[in-house]
This record gives sequence, C-alpha cells and structure tokens, in this order.
Amino acid sequence: MSGHDVRVLQDYLTIAGFPAAIDGNYGSQTQQAVIAFKLAHGLRPNAIVTIRAEKLLRAAVAALLSVPVVGKTRINPDGTATAPVGAPAIVNTVIAAANRIIGKPYIYGGGHGTWNDSGYDCSGAVSYALHGAGLLSAPEDSTELESYGSPGRGRWITIYANAGHTWIVVAGRAFDTANFGGPNIPAGSGPRWRSDPVGNLADGGNYVVRHPAGL
Repeated sequence: MSGHDVRVLQDYLTIAGFPAAIDGNYGSQTQQAVIAFKLAHGLRPNAIVTIRAEKLLRAAVAALLSVPVVGKTRINPDGTATAPVGAPAIVNTVIAAANRIIGKPYIYGGGHGTWNDSGYDCSGAVSYALHGAGLLSAPEDSTELESYGSPGRGRWITIYANAGHTWIVVAGRAFDTANFGGPNIPAGSGPRWRSDPVGNLADGGNYVVRHPAGL
C-alpha cells in the first residue's frame, strides 16, 4: 500500500513513539513499527492494522497531543541537552540523536555522504537529528528542508530553512551550526545547542518555517 492513509498512519506511529519514515509507503520500517505498537498494546504482533489497533493508536496520539508543552529543553554544562519532563518519546529521541554529534566540527557537506561523519554542516546536523528519530530517511539540504513536513511552527519541533542555512528548534532550544543565541559550549565549530531558539533570525534570512507532522 501507499498514499495518504499510509502517511497518516506513519505520522501517528511516530507521535506514539514508534518511528516510521513518513514517506507514504507501507514498507518494512512501517510494518515493524506497527508490530511493535501492537505488541506494546497486547495485540497480536503482526503488520495488519486492524480496527482495534487503529482505535488504540488514535487514542494514544490524542492523549499525547492533549498534554501541554511545559518547560523547555535544558542545556547541560557539557553542551548536551535534556528534554523537558513530559515530552513525547519522539522528542527525547530527537534530542538524544542531536547529542551524539555535539562536539563535531563544522564541515561543508558533512552528514550528507554518510550519517556517521567526521563533521556536519547545518542541514547535515538537522537531518541527523531527524533521522535518529525515524523522521527522515535520507539527508536533505536546506533547500529541501524548506518543504519538509508541514507548514508553520510545531508544538515540540520546528525547522527553519532557506537556501543558505537551516536549524531545528526542539522544545524551545535551537540546535544550530551557526554561533547565534547562546554560548559556544563545548568550544569549537559545528552543531551546538543554543538557548535562543530564533537567535539565527538576526542574520536577516527569509526563512521557511516547517515542522514534523503532528509535532
């Protein structure tokens, strides 16, 4: 199967904490996410989306989306970050992925030829964080990220992108390769958490604002 209904299913699975690339194709990753969801909810662990499974999934997503956003991502002394209490599992996973490349230097094109690179540029870093949570299947440059997901700011995750730069905001903190909006901890260039989520808007770029569907 493929198409809109599959994309909705993938959106819901991801929000519920069972990441699936939102590409509209009912491939192996989506099937494994369905199996994991059904297993976690006491249903027969196969890849068939039954009416019972659909109702449970909708209820799980509704419960998660009803939780208000309280607090912001905490930036730790070592430069890593911690999600606020009560954040959806997928938000914690994005932050954990971003933390893995803290301390890497800025390298133009870094993160586009391989996920585990010696350094990352802006879009490589954003792509890595999204990919780590199953929200992106292949690296995208900043221009491609202008059409990622859904338009506007998200409740938990927001992406700012134009032809020259991009960064991601997760629960009120920016993950950015540009030195805007906070101290450069740890020292060096490359992807870092910043306290000001929109500090980079000071460069005057005309940014497109997007977010992962449902987040």
